[in-house]
Amino acid sequence: MTRKYGRTFHLPQSPGATHDDKILQSTAALLAEAQVVITEKMDGENTTIHAGGCHPRSPDARYHPSRDWMKAFAAGISPVLAEGERIVGEYLFARHAIAYPALPSYFLGFAWIVDGVIQPWEETLARFGALGIASVPVLYRGPPSEQVIQGTISALDLETQEGFVIRAARGFGEADMQTLLAKYVRADHVQTEVHWMNTQTIKNGLA
Repeated sequence: MTRKYGRTFHLPQSPGATHDDKILQSTAALLAEAQVVITEKMDGENTTIHAGGCHPRSPDARYHPSRDWMKAFAAGISPVLAEGERIVGEYLFARHAIAYPALPSYFLGFAWIVDGVIQPWEETLARFGALGIASVPVLYRGPPSEQVIQGTISALDLETQEGFVIRAARGFGEADMQTLLAKYVRADHVQTEVHWMNTQTIKNGLA
């Protein structure tokens, strides 16, 4: 099942929001959650694995040779996925604005979706483990607060980290992504006008 992953809104204090990005108007819903998970926002290509294969964020994206690794990886995952089940993550084979010298895998998962419901974080990690999928790095898990968000911002290494994503730790529908999930992106993240697909592919490194 090909289905585009929903748009992630920027936190109000995210300096990397551009003119066509969506910005979360209020963090009230996130701050009202009992538990949140903050993960590193990796600088790659949003990719979905489903029962029929895989696709980048746009299901009708054109072919690019750097995606061959992803297709081969997904071929080992797709046959065991049910209809309506999707694994979403960041594909990091090709270097974009940040170089990664020692990744655990070229695909790092961050969401497990079943019939339109983003599954709870603990269950997501268990599913990833069963499928042999590495998770994006977790920066924080616990009760949310403005201090936690600000502390995460202050702890970022803006030379090597694009930013972070904060989400409710519990499960929630994709329709609730606009209030229960948001991102922080460093200022001036993309520093070239040439898209990575139109330049020579430079591979990131594996650990």
